[in-house]
Amino acid sequence: MIGLEQVYWLIGLMFAAIAILSWRDRTHRRWLGNTAFWGLLSISFLFGTFIGNLANGILVLALVGLAGTGATGLGTVKTTSPEERDRRAAQRGSWLFGPALLIPLIAIVGTFTLGRIPLGGHPLADPRNVTLIALALGIVVALGVAMIWLRPSVHAPLEESRRLSDTIGWAAILPQMLAALGAVFALSGVGRAVGQIATTWLPLGHPLAAVATYCIGMAIFTIVMGNAFAAFPVMTAAIGVPLIVHKFGGDPAIMGAIGMLSGFCGTLATPMAANFNIVPAALLELNDRNGVIKAQVPTAVAMLIGNITLMYLLVFRF
Repeated sequence: MIGLEQVYWLIGLMFAAIAILSWRDRTHRRWLGNTAFWGLLSISFLFGTFIGNLANGILVLALVGLAGTGATGLGTVKTTSPEERDRRAAQRGSWLFGPALLIPLIAIVGTFTLGRIPLGGHPLADPRNVTLIALALGIVVALGVAMIWLRPSVHAPLEESRRLSDTIGWAAILPQMLAALGAVFALSGVGRAVGQIATTWLPLGHPLAAVATYCIGMAIFTIVMGNAFAAFPVMTAAIGVPLIVHKFGGDPAIMGAIGMLSGFCGTLATPMAANFNIVPAALLELNDRNGVIKAQVPTAVAMLIGNITLMYLLVFRF
């Protein structure tokens, strides 16, 4: 059975390849820092399950140290010129989006099928993580299609992966770090503390008030923490489960789905979500580093209002 561990191995192999390419790039003055950073990250994905919590913790501290001291940077990457990319894009037109669109298509189809295909008396893919497994499969298939169709050099995908990873830098691991922070907050009782404060100072005796507090709280905590996955366990333990589910009888699945979407409204409006908002501004060479955020805030507010309305209409009806 294919599980999440195999997906981790696939990611680990990619980061290992990036580390090897960084090691070979002796023209870059930060080649050693890049090699260490991406190499340690590959170890975490390849062997994290086997090396224990202490070793994983030391590894994370080493990654933070490398990022915090500016030991990483953009290396010298073998890539095509802008003129060559423009010429190839003009030749193929909108069909270039084909391989990219294969990824969500296979992810959706795989989500509904892979967990039901039998293999040796077990499902082909772990039903608990079938969506992530299908997403990884979609990426592999899309890469294969692009390689057969576009016929780049064998090293092109790895070189481009290295270029993108070096450009994003430490922000590439920010989602995992913040999600882990959310789990730490939940285990340390932050959710209960927030719930006590909310129930003491806010009028939460009506279902609409509980829903609005939960959705707005998800957005605010995401703005502060930079990641909806970090905010989710805190706000769900504080407001979602005790009030919306237990007190008012709401559906936990609907609450969780719309609650996460409310958190993503906060993602649109925070520089803490650097990989979504600050890195794109750098890649697009915008004069205003907060330009992406400013363009997204009106959409975030409209979506948050819509989420509150949608949750109130649906969560208590099923």
